[in-house]
Amino acid sequence: MSETFTITDAVELAVVERSGFVESRHAGSAVVLGSNGEVLRALGDIETPIFPRSTLKPFQAIAVMSSGVTLRGEDAAIATASHSGTQKHADLVRGLLARAGINESALGCPAAWPIDSASRDTLVRLGAGKSAVYMECSGKHAAMLVACVQNGWSLTGYLDPEHPLQKRVLDVVERFTGERPAASGIDGCGTPVHALTLTGLARGVARIATSKSNSPFAIYREAGFLAEAVRENGWVVAGPGLSDSIVIDRLGLFIKGGAEGVMVASADNGMTVALKILDGNLRAATVVALSLLADAGAISRADVDALIPELSLVVSGGGRPVGSIRPSYT
Repeated sequence: MSETFTITDAVELAVVERSGFVESRHAGSAVVLGSNGEVLRALGDIETPIFPRSTLKPFQAIAVMSSGVTLRGEDAAIATASHSGTQKHADLVRGLLARAGINESALGCPAAWPIDSASRDTLVRLGAGKSAVYMECSGKHAAMLVACVQNGWSLTGYLDPEHPLQKRVLDVVERFTGERPAASGIDGCGTPVHALTLTGLARGVARIATSKSNSPFAIYREAGFLAEAVRENGWVVAGPGLSDSIVIDRLGLFIKGGAEGVMVASADNGMTVALKILDGNLRAATVVALSLLADAGAISRADVDALIPELSLVVSGGGRPVGSIRPSYT
């Protein structure tokens, strides 16, 4: 049976400290690539494949964009988002569907409440229920459906690994990461997900983040448009108060979190980190990724320190701060 790296192959990446007492530890693995793609730093096992989860979304978006679907700005950003389900997010998803005459019922992702509590409360007051449009991956699914209409592919079965769209996704993944996936499975939203090494994932993300919209190569032009869309529309990628949006807006990084503790982040100069927290908890992933990029000189340590109060890293006791979540790797 295929599996990710083990606890003995991981290292401690972060701790949770309460009242001066370390009560929890997060182990995992991380890789930092230099601007030329070289491995600058390896923590733990960076060569045993992991499921990238939602950090695969940029590759999936490029597969859509390179199949003849023009996505720019907010439309491109929602295609790669793990959004919180605000009304503005839902409007973008419905806009994508409308441009191709697709009914919401065609969405293959599960129905869900918005992650954003204010948006969820509004739906409850209106007597509305769960909807696939509010599911955090609905933008990706809507974009995939638009690609199917654009190319005359069947909407039914668009999540099947043998569907032409999913084969295109696999081709993009292999082209950008330089790897053949070691295994494939089904992600939480129903799309195929492909196991990659942290090194390969970081390599692929770096290629996307440094692509230019004036590239002579069509697929890299689309990657460039996607990178621009993410950096210019941070609110779309996650949502109000969520770390990915905060980091994009404040630091200008290309960053994407994924379920089960996966995180990727790339600076303008191409320096990139990919990591997995082995226990699957994302609460320390952002600050560890930012700290590693700061160590490498890709971003300012002072800028990271200034951002920490906004990243929900405070440990509370009796309604007041008594500790924090912090990186602890060496």
